[in-house]
Amino acid sequence: MVEPPPFIVTDIPQRMDRLPWSNWHWLVVSALGITWLLDGLEVSIVAALGPILTHDSTLGLTESQVGLAASAYLTGSVVGALIFSYLTDRQGRKKWFMITLLLYLAATILTALAWDLPSLMFFRFLTGAGIGGEYAAINSAIDELIPARRRGHTDLAINGSWWLGSATGALLSLVLLNPRIFPESVGWRLCFIFGAVLGIAIVLIRRFVPESPRWLMTHSRIPEAEEVVARIERQVT
Repeated sequence: MVEPPPFIVTDIPQRMDRLPWSNWHWLVVSALGITWLLDGLEVSIVAALGPILTHDSTLGLTESQVGLAASAYLTGSVVGALIFSYLTDRQGRKKWFMITLLLYLAATILTALAWDLPSLMFFRFLTGAGIGGEYAAINSAIDELIPARRRGHTDLAINGSWWLGSATGALLSLVLLNPRIFPESVGWRLCFIFGAVLGIAIVLIRRFVPESPRWLMTHSRIPEAEEVVARIERQVT
């Protein structure tokens, strides 16, 4: 006969929900919510780049090939979300929201170095996988670190930042894709590099975001969860 798992008695969820809103919560929102801004930036820049990539001075793609590159990004997003959501639940939020961001950064830089259609599609697939994995890791982490009373408004505001990223990408493309400022052969590559530079700054901030105490609790790592909550409480109060 299989014995049922032992009950866990803890006040960790209540302690997290009782925390007053503080600079620590703003750190979490800034460090993790950047995902939506990056995705909006990506979509806007790629939309502007489509016609540029058909020129002989860039990659000389056809319109259908530009569409294939966009499809590679979307396919990567779906695959990344499926794979990384499983790994995030099994191995923790912090580990995978760091890995997925690093994957996005590496793939974005490689996209700037693409030399033909296959390389562009492969790097765009990896970029999409990073973003899809970010969505899986970030949504769960934010919901578990933000007090329940502020969770809905926070999620809505963070998802709305996608449009800020889209607007930023549009403004950026006006400068970097202007042949009077940068040659076409260089400008489209700089667009991707800019997105990577923005992500690098976020890597440094994310180092200060702890593992989710709720995830630790549900995986029977109560002492670690208690330690994380106590550290957060000291930072907040």
